[in-house]
Amino acid sequence: MVVIRLSRGGSKHRPFFNIVVADKRVRRDGRFIENIGTYDPSRDASFKVDAGRLDYWKGVGAQPSPTVKQLLKKFADAAKAAAPAAS
Repeated sequence: MVVIRLSRGGSKHRPFFNIVVADKRVRRDGRFIENIGTYDPSRDASFKVDAGRLDYWKGVGAQPSPTVKQLLKKFADAAKAAAPAAS
């Protein structure tokens, strides 16, 4: 099965995560199929994801991990809340 999950980078006590598409059997920071975004919790929760590639991978059956699913929901709600304020 293919999963969309976080791959940890950064230094000790300063995590940085790449949002990757990988086979479920491969270790967390191991081989991946495609890098589709980033998440940096130390910089005011900077979250960037390529929505087109995310939709593609979900369309072909990739399952987001519980953490990625939670982040997508959290930042989608924040984007919706900020959009009317900007208009």
